[in-house]
Amino acid sequence: MRTLLVTGPGGSGRTTVAAATALAAARAGHRTLVISADRADTLGTALGTAPGAPATHPGLTTHRPDADARFRDDLLALQERAASALDLLGAERLDGEELTALPGAEELALLRALRDAARDDTYDTVVVDLPPTAKALATLALPEQLRRYLRRLLPPERQAARALRPVLGRLAGVPMPAAWLYEAAARREDDLAAVQRVIEAPTTTVRLVAEPGPAGADAVRAAATGLALHGLRTDLLVANRVLPDTSSDTWLAGVCAQQHKTLTEWESAYDHVGPVRRVPHLGRDPRGADDLAALGLTAPAPAGPEAAPWPVTDATADDGSRIYVWHIPLPGAARDELGLIRRGDEIVVTAGPFRRIVPLPSALRRCTVAGAGLHEGELRVRFAPDPDLWPSGR
Repeated sequence: MRTLLVTGPGGSGRTTVAAATALAAARAGHRTLVISADRADTLGTALGTAPGAPATHPGLTTHRPDADARFRDDLLALQERAASALDLLGAERLDGEELTALPGAEELALLRALRDAARDDTYDTVVVDLPPTAKALATLALPEQLRRYLRRLLPPERQAARALRPVLGRLAGVPMPAAWLYEAAARREDDLAAVQRVIEAPTTTVRLVAEPGPAGADAVRAAATGLALHGLRTDLLVANRVLPDTSSDTWLAGVCAQQHKTLTEWESAYDHVGPVRRVPHLGRDPRGADDLAALGLTAPAPAGPEAAPWPVTDATADDGSRIYVWHIPLPGAARDELGLIRRGDEIVVTAGPFRRIVPLPSALRRCTVAGAGLHEGELRVRFAPDPDLWPSGR
């Protein structure tokens, strides 16, 4: 299954691009699903359908997850499972009618929809209309982060002591965590791992949408850094609403010149993002199949080879000693916005507003950090073998 994750800065037209891409895939014979969590149903507007109505184009299915209903069902189920603990605390039960979704419910519903689509062999292509870039990156990072939290708070190995809990409870004088808590954590771990597999699959890529110009250039620079930090691959940079350069109007000519300057920079500086696709400005907001086809977007090509993980190479220090260098691609990153902290067997990398906690490769866990530097869009972290941990003769 080919998965396209479409994002970009707010107002860049990412929903229109997602709709046009999905429609092109369906017309090329792909069984296509397009997912959007936008409550305003801007996807339906772009496709030219009535609000809340399904798509009427052959081969194309639209889906908008109901975050409110899913949140309500999950919270009521949790309340039922935790009934004994709530009764012990004298808590008053919540009714379904009084529940409203909390912030984050839409993102979780979107991830569940992505997981469910991957488990279903109905579709050849899935297009996901993601929120603006910063929110999209936070959403796509959720599975990895939540799995880390679950492993820290409820380590799976502690389930081995389940038979001792009644005894420990009597000795401590307080109820011990029930088996259902660990079982629920295991189910959540499986669900999150399934979503993470889809996001990290070689057939999943990000399509970045931006309008050429100074603001768009800044947004693309930040997005390229964040996507690379989270290990997400891009296959296309969509330059949306490109104006024609044939106008005699001096004001419009100035805007066109600004756009083309940005486009030239993108085509030379962001080859790692993929080709730049210029999408014309129609002089109106695209509505319906004919307008979407006029944008010229095509069905997604098969994904390229799987991206190699952040490589570790051997090197020699100035004093002749052996060191290892971990290469972390961070295109567009600024030196004064970088942060690097080691915590046990993990490393915390900060690049501007983006942050990721990454497990160290096994060989580097037996090393100490000897320095780091940013070179040509790549953070290179140097590690020196720790003589107390490194086997002799290595």
